[in-house]
Amino acid sequence: MDASHNPFRRANYLFRKADHAQWHRTQSKQQILRSQLGFTALSTSRPKACIGCQNYHGIAYGYNRANRTLLVCGFHPYGWHSEDPCPDWKE
Repeated sequence: MDASHNPFRRANYLFRKADHAQWHRTQSKQQILRSQLGFTALSTSRPKACIGCQNYHGIAYGYNRANRTLLVCGFHPYGWHSEDPCPDWKE
């Protein structure tokens, strides 16, 4: 039997397609509700000194939430913690 004519594969594809369409409709409805309630403005988790910096990485590494560590950039792994501008900032 050819894989393209496999009825189980076709049914599985149709179920996944319908599930994705339902998920997308739900996300759209939630976005509409957020905008109506004024929750569309998302605050950034980027440190103030890192806004606009090309060196910003901002990905958390670790296997679970308790042990995850945010890598801000290669120069300052935990972020720039001074009032002065970061010396490695690059647009």
